[in-house]
Amino acid sequence: MHEILAITGITGKSGQAFAYYLEKHQDVIRQMFPGGVRLLLHHERERDSEILTCFDVERCYGDLEDELFLSEALLGVDTIVHIAGIHWSRQLTTAAAGNFVRRMIMVHTTGIYSKYKEAGEEYRNIDDFVYMMCRSKNIILTILRPTMIYGTINDKNVSSFIRMVDRFPIMPVVNNADYELQPVHFKDLGRAYFDVLVNEKITGGHDYILSGGEEITLRDMLIEMGAYLSKKMRFFSVPFPVAYGGAWLVYLISIGKIDYREKVQRLCEPRVYPHEEATRDFGYDPRTFRSAIGDEVRDYLESVGRASKDRN
Repeated sequence: MHEILAITGITGKSGQAFAYYLEKHQDVIRQMFPGGVRLLLHHERERDSEILTCFDVERCYGDLEDELFLSEALLGVDTIVHIAGIHWSRQLTTAAAGNFVRRMIMVHTTGIYSKYKEAGEEYRNIDDFVYMMCRSKNIILTILRPTMIYGTINDKNVSSFIRMVDRFPIMPVVNNADYELQPVHFKDLGRAYFDVLVNEKITGGHDYILSGGEEITLRDMLIEMGAYLSKKMRFFSVPFPVAYGGAWLVYLISIGKIDYREKVQRLCEPRVYPHEEATRDFGYDPRTFRSAIGDEVRDYLESVGRASKDRN
């Protein structure tokens, strides 16, 4: 048995899905962590959070960039599940090392595999720092790497495409949108976080890719969204050199203030990654995009005051 479980990012969508499994299996969590659950929450954005109301949860409000806050919040903590984002991982790992935290589960990104310098290099540097610090302090580390996360109209990924499909008579794409992605549903991530947490003997010291249940081109993703919106898709395709040249033009005109160059590059970068190790070790079985996107489209239609329709 261990003492306190600390969690960051619990109010995000995959964090809320994780909270669902913690509540569903609260007896297991209480036995594993008799010291209780401690949530690290932002003092402004998450003040009114009602997550994990069935637990006697301790809520610590502050900023993950505040060294003093982290040092105090991690006192007595045995295990951290860090969902808030890779950009706070250095600070959190440093504080964890100073507080003798025993185990860390970090939700990072498959962005480390990008071939483009700015996107991939920053993430790889953070990963390297976390690995080094955990090895030096004998912290048991597991890094989880989701692909593009979807499933809610606030996901900032697929939801943006849904709005574009709904509003644009012709969908602008680059290179016919003929490159494969593997989006993952936030509920599948929440289940994975829980399974990794409660299976330490298997998952401790291992990293896992958490990709979706199918490989699908962006073009086919857009067609699926259009079907649920009762819209026949029409595309206007721009060759990559033209799109990239346009990004350079915007960059030059704005004197470097607006930079879409790498976003255009990454837009055409295939992002398909296998999750066999996660399936083998803790039964990870994510849903397919085609089976799940209908719910997000229906949520979008409800949010704009329109009735949902069956898929054509």
